Amino acid sequence: MTTLGLIGSGNIGGTVARLAVAAGLDVVVSNSRGPETLTGLVSELGDHARAGTTDEAARDGDIVVVSVPLKAYRQLPVEPLAGKVVLETLNYYPTRDGQFPELDAGDATSSELVQRHLAGAKVVKVFNNIFFGHLLNYARPSGSTERGALPIAGDDAAAKETAAQLLDALGWDAVDVGSLADSWRFEPGTPAYGAPYMADPGVGFEGLATDPGTVAPAEKVRGAVAAARR
Repeated sequence: MTTLGLIGSGNIGGTVARLAVAAGLDVVVSNSRGPETLTGLVSELGDHARAGTTDEAARDGDIVVVSVPLKAYRQLPVEPLAGKVVLETLNYYPTRDGQFPELDAGDATSSELVQRHLAGAKVVKVFNNIFFGHLLNYARPSGSTERGALPIAGDDAAAKETAAQLLDALGWDAVDVGSLADSWRFEPGTPAYGAPYMADPGVGFEGLATDPGTVAPAEKVRGAVAAARR
C-alpha cells in the first residue's frame, strides 16, 4: 500500500490527507510544531494515519506532499527526500514570505527554488491553485461526468505521471502544464489561480470561504492556464 508523507498539515496538507485516507492510502502527517499537536487530525483520519516528525514523514512517505509557507522552504529535509517524488504546494506571497528578488524579477519560479534546495528529489507543482474547501468537496471518482482537474508542472516525466496517478486516486484529473519553469502559469494572480473552481469568481478571494465552488474540468483549466500572461 502506498504511504503518503505530508510535511505541513494545515488547510491544504490536511485536506490532501483526508482525500488520501478516503482513497485507502496510509498517511504520515507532520508539521513544524511536532507530532503531539496533530492528535486531533490523526484521530479524525483514523487507523490509516499517524503523526510523525517532518523527517519521519519524508523518510516513510513513498510520495511526499510539502505544504509549508514559501519562506520556510530551506528548512525542508534534504537527505530523506532524495530520490522521491515531492509534490509541493508552495505559493509566493511577499507580504507573508518577504521579498525573493529572483521571483520578483521573473528569473525563477517558486517551484524551481524548491527543486534547487531538494536537488536529489523529483519536484512536481500541484495543489497550490485551489481553495482547500473546493479541493475536498469536488473530488470525484474516475469516470464521473463531474470530474475536475488540477494543473501540474515538473521537470521529470515519470514524476509527473506519479503525480497524475495520485490525483486520479484522490478524485481529480491532471493537466500537464510543462516544466517547473512553466509553473508560474498557475501561481497567484493568474487566471488559473482559484477562479476556475469558484461559482462566482467576481466575489474575489475574500469570498472564497463562502463560495460553494464549481466543477472545473480539464478543458476549463487548460483555458485558464493558456490565458496566463507575465
